[in-house]
Amino acid sequence: MKILVTGARGFIGKNLVAELRNRHYDEIMEFDTDTKEGLLDSYCKEADFVFHLAGVNRPKEQSEFMQGNFGFTSVLLDTLKKHHNSCPVMLSSSIQAAQNNPYGESKKSGEDLLFEYGKITGARVLVYRFPNVFGKWCKPNYNSAVATFCHNIAHNLPIQVNNPDTVMNLVYIDDLVNELINAIVGKENSNTDGFCYVPVTYTTKLGRIAELIESFRASRVERSIPDMADLFVKKLYSTYLSYLPSDQFSYPLKMNIDQRGSFTEIIRTLDRGQVSVNISKPGITKGNHWHNTKNEKFVVVSGKGLIRFRKVGADDIIDYHVSGEKIEVVDIPVGYTHNIINEGDTDLVTIMWVNEVFNPEKPDTYYLEV
Repeated sequence: MKILVTGARGFIGKNLVAELRNRHYDEIMEFDTDTKEGLLDSYCKEADFVFHLAGVNRPKEQSEFMQGNFGFTSVLLDTLKKHHNSCPVMLSSSIQAAQNNPYGESKKSGEDLLFEYGKITGARVLVYRFPNVFGKWCKPNYNSAVATFCHNIAHNLPIQVNNPDTVMNLVYIDDLVNELINAIVGKENSNTDGFCYVPVTYTTKLGRIAELIESFRASRVERSIPDMADLFVKKLYSTYLSYLPSDQFSYPLKMNIDQRGSFTEIIRTLDRGQVSVNISKPGITKGNHWHNTKNEKFVVVSGKGLIRFRKVGADDIIDYHVSGEKIEVVDIPVGYTHNIINEGDTDLVTIMWVNEVFNPEKPDTYYLEV
């Protein structure tokens, strides 16, 4: 199948083209402002499906709205007619098309033109009025508050929130792209009014978006993870990370080092506990304590060790030999004193998960030799 994508270098177009290739749509004809004009003719002749994403939203002159959003659409459709190509055509419009402003009027004119084209030619036409779209590769300081906030906060630049109570309707780029690709095979979501839509959208306030993104920056210092059960937060966090400066992908952790080795906390969460890495030198024993409610999971990823358990009040010792050559999880049940011994000649590296963040006022940790 040959797919024509206009506006292929734009935010939505770039994401769409990348995912089409991920899904093995290899015959993609990309058209953008830097494409030779003559290629549009051959592309329209060969296309089996058209994603018309090209448009103008920040022109120097208001007259460019109509030229870019209506004029080029007219050229595209006339070229398809010229070749008697009635393949499906998808149009990227905007919720602004319902507004009485130059941008909205130009988008509405493009919609009307496409609907009329469908009636005349019998082609399947799909018109999407997109709300605010956010995600990776969106240009900051242009027309997206999310992209601007992510970029500026990640680069320690100021942001401006004129009205934190402004309500934002948003769609995530991956959800949008998934909907568009489904449309290729006739599985688009459509309303009774003839418009198509992305089924997954989010409504929130501008102030909350700014607060969340600020918290994402702070999480690198606090070693915390946002609430991934909230799908909007999860997608916004992924978006934020895509704006990190290339020399700041990594961030330091506090290593607690002594003659026995080291202990370093990696991640902490309020509801899912914390993750740390423990390094023990050869011959070293760590632990010899037990917990009432706190429970742990140990995963040795390098070296050879022995994890020993003894139920409080009992005499029998339970041994588990562990090794980076056979990675497995060892649960540390409550009510058992336990330790871990490095039996090898190299450092013993253990990933440790505990079900609660350490609270020095209530450590729930009691010393007792195994």
